[in-house]
Amino acid sequence: MTATFYGGVDLASVALWLFYLFFAGLVFWLQRENMREGYPLEDEHGNPSANQGPYPVPGDKTFKLPHGRGEVTVPSGQHPDRSDLALAPGASGDPLTPTGDPMLDGVGPASWAPRRDVPELDGHGHPKIVPMSKNEAFHVSAGRDPRGKAVMAGDGESVGAISDMWIDEAEQMVRYLEVELDAKWGSGKRLIPMTFARIKADHVRVSAIYGKHFATVPQHASPTQVTLLEEDKISGYYGGGKLYADSRRLESQI
Repeated sequence: MTATFYGGVDLASVALWLFYLFFAGLVFWLQRENMREGYPLEDEHGNPSANQGPYPVPGDKTFKLPHGRGEVTVPSGQHPDRSDLALAPGASGDPLTPTGDPMLDGVGPASWAPRRDVPELDGHGHPKIVPMSKNEAFHVSAGRDPRGKAVMAGDGESVGAISDMWIDEAEQMVRYLEVELDAKWGSGKRLIPMTFARIKADHVRVSAIYGKHFATVPQHASPTQVTLLEEDKISGYYGGGKLYADSRRLESQI
């Protein structure tokens, strides 16, 4: 037999080392792709962080958005950060301190991100979240129907009644409850994230905020759809109420 050109080569070892190299390259590529949002890193004062991590920030990549919503380029084309936040910096490593009403200023647990002021769309280009009253294909098939029930705030005040439910058509679930406020607590309608509501036999309980806070819940501009920015502000407001609605909530809980 004549000797082959790879006669003195350990093919199993070569295959193993090729796999090692491929896997290392894959990890490197995935880590860089994971850095397209939120980078370059900044410290709590908005300055570039001294430690950006072991991997270099990837170059720009442009994505074409569906349904004619233009293009987005990352990492350089990200939404700018919110400026002039009502926060006072402390010493290095200390948390920032709110200087105003944190629920209205949208800081701390009440913070929101500057998302696009357009509704989230489904695969067909239609708004995903819509009022149930505008879609006859949906109805309450199980559990308690909250429509018509009074809304009780965290301080026991009745602020209005549930007038509608906002559903995610694609996911087939309720995302928000809509409350029609009594004149004493403001005017118009507000959305309550479903995760902050507890539906009881004769009322809907919202413990995150008190009656006086409902008037300043961020409103949605359209009666038939809610935008990504509006959703973030609404959810942030209720989330902030879990800490800021009552000064006693700021203390340690046992």
